[in-house]
Amino acid sequence: MSPTIAGALIGALLALAALLFGFWGFLLVALFMGIGALVGRVASGKLDVRGLANAFSGRRTS
Repeated sequence: MSPTIAGALIGALLALAALLFGFWGFLLVALFMGIGALVGRVASGKLDVRGLANAFSGRRTS
């Protein structure tokens, strides 16, 4: 799936959530989409959790 189509689908889903559930429902759907994306990146090995934790704790800068 191209990034343009994926972005359009995500935008449509967020717009639908905003219409159906209001502002707070929109934020909740967006939050869960972000968490799901992070979990997917970790599961696929594209995100190094230990390196991310070290960067936030100040042990490493990148």
